[in-house]
Amino acid sequence: MSDIDPLTGLPKDLGTIENISKETQIIQIRVDRRRYGKAMTIVEGFDSSVDVKSLAKQLKSRLATGGTLKGKTIELQGDQRERVKAILIKMGYSQEGIDVK
Repeated sequence: MSDIDPLTGLPKDLGTIENISKETQIIQIRVDRRRYGKAMTIVEGFDSSVDVKSLAKQLKSRLATGGTLKGKTIELQGDQRERVKAILIKMGYSQEGIDVK
């Protein structure tokens, strides 16, 4: 029998609240065309439990690309859809919860 977390009341082997919230989010990844036909990858749909600023920094570093944060939306230079999806899956986000357009 597993131990019960006193804070959540859930078994400890389920993981932390952060991991559970990652699996339930619906994240949308799409490409937008900007000036002069340049591609911009838009990543949105994060809830308030995610530190979007830190996540944007990690994505920009791992992809070796520029980008910015506007509210809860991450904008990355170039068409990075598949690479962003692979990185988010490695970070613990659910594959079914990531919608690539």
